[in-house]
Amino acid sequence: MFDPNLPQENTVADAAQMRSQFNGLKALIDAIHSITAAQVDGVSTLPPGSPAGVSVSVAGSTLHFTFSIPQGETGPQGNPGNDGGPGPVGPQGPPFAQAVVDAVNTLPPGSPASVGVNFDGTHVRFTFEIPQGYEGPAGAQGEPGEVSQAQLDTAISGTSPNTNNVGTLDTPFGDPDMEALRQKLNELILNGRR
Repeated sequence: MFDPNLPQENTVADAAQMRSQFNGLKALIDAIHSITAAQVDGVSTLPPGSPAGVSVSVAGSTLHFTFSIPQGETGPQGNPGNDGGPGPVGPQGPPFAQAVVDAVNTLPPGSPASVGVNFDGTHVRFTFEIPQGYEGPAGAQGEPGEVSQAQLDTAISGTSPNTNNVGTLDTPFGDPDMEALRQKLNELILNGRR
């Protein structure tokens, strides 16, 4: 073990005693811990204008930090658009300019009807797929003369399910032109039903 009182004043240096002293110093040096890690234990926010602070401690081979940082002062309100920042928000534009019917396709009898709709950023685009009706049986030759409403209804019944499977557009549009188009489209769909 290292003894800070050895060698004593005015004594002859002894090799064994000096070796023991050097080995004791080496053991003390080897026992010193080196720092191998650092860890932030906490960060707290202080009121504006407070001085910043940091505390450091050592536990084993790890440095432990705790920071205290003041928040900044609130800056002045900028002038929108005059200082390079964003200007005031403008009014919302119309959702689209117009509706376009790209195609109306006839499908074989019995096919399901459908309407394809997409929006290209400016136009609402429609594509209609409408099945044609089945060919009805040949009717018997009737007597010439007037036809009653009941006879007409019976003759028409079941002759054409063209739009029976096509749903109407039930949500009104805010744009008056689009609303008029929606109503006419619903009228067309409903008039094609039997």
